[in-house]
Amino acid sequence: MALTRAERAFHRRTAAECFNKAWDYLEMRGRSTKDGEQMLHLAHASRYHWGILGGDRQQAIGDWQLARAYAAVGNPELSLEFALSSLSLCEKKHIDDLVPSAMEGVARAYLSAGDQRNAKRLIGMAIQRLGRLGLGAREKKVFESQIHETESLIRRGRASD
Repeated sequence: MALTRAERAFHRRTAAECFNKAWDYLEMRGRSTKDGEQMLHLAHASRYHWGILGGDRQQAIGDWQLARAYAAVGNPELSLEFALSSLSLCEKKHIDDLVPSAMEGVARAYLSAGDQRNAKRLIGMAIQRLGRLGLGAREKKVFESQIHETESLIRRGRASD
């Protein structure tokens, strides 16, 4: 069934708002269990609305955010499931600029499971892949920031701060 203009606007706005609010929780220091639950609800809501309206790119980003959220609350199984889903979608649909970010998500998921070896391997792959992309400075800086944050967590042996 085709969406009306108003329905499309609603889903787009809701997906973006939920994504941004979930991100606020991801960046929160001293997040409580209740905050973690709220973060997961928001990340799932964002992914749901992008699933209705968005394309492969938005769905891959939504799965990546879910992977990060599940790592942050200490659920490595679901973190890895969503991270691999994001990476698979990026590779199958040739969303090459998001592959390093998806690899970073997989690295963080492995780290949340206590698998330092695979976390290091995936973050190394993300760094190599990012170096081969011809991204603009602003976009590259965003991806580098994500990768460096996860690299730092790997060095400390922690999935989140």
